[in-house]
Amino acid sequence: MAAAPTTFSGEVWAELRLADARDVPHIHSLIHQMAEFELLTDLFAATHELLASTLFPTPRPAPFASFTALILDLSPSPAPASGDTVGSRRLDLSASPPVADPEAGAFPSPRGGGRVTAGFVICFPNYSTFLARPGLYVEDIFVRAPWRRRGLGRMMLSAVAGRAAEIGMGRVEWCVLDWNQNAIDFYEGMGAEVFKQWRICRLTGPALDQYKGAGAGGQEEQDAAGKAE
Repeated sequence: MAAAPTTFSGEVWAELRLADARDVPHIHSLIHQMAEFELLTDLFAATHELLASTLFPTPRPAPFASFTALILDLSPSPAPASGDTVGSRRLDLSASPPVADPEAGAFPSPRGGGRVTAGFVICFPNYSTFLARPGLYVEDIFVRAPWRRRGLGRMMLSAVAGRAAEIGMGRVEWCVLDWNQNAIDFYEGMGAEVFKQWRICRLTGPALDQYKGAGAGGQEEQDAAGKAE
């Protein structure tokens, strides 16, 4: 396997591709970097084992029909597109200083060829009752620090939105932290509407566990409530 360079200049080829189980260590590291960026490391509980079993079960569902992980690989030379390729673009760095990527050695792509993993997307289908059509929810989209502000986030999100449109989905949704104005401006610049009036509701951990068995006893509780009324 060719060693990944730590400095990039001239032309660099970016490929957004379907991930597989070999990418789990990098996905885990990228999620942790994202948690650090968002100041949410106290919520980080992912493990290699959990990621492998939930993202890459056997048998594997079709892409975008369930949890789907995509990897952004960068290559110092053109890489032929494959059936796993979701999006690609060429970066011309000749007019700017070389890009130093001190973490490149820690993120060699398992696909080899000197490729470096620089980001990821995780998405899954949801459903719009108003549209009566399936949609796609982007849980995470992340690019490592040396490669930000180079159009890669736009390429990744555009490729995911394009695939959703191609397979007949009605919308693509995601969340953004209210303090991340750069991200808000970026998403609005892509044509996304940021709904300030909506709030996320979440049950997790002990708050979720207390509902174990609620389905089985739900009717009895309803009946008891009805009699009390």
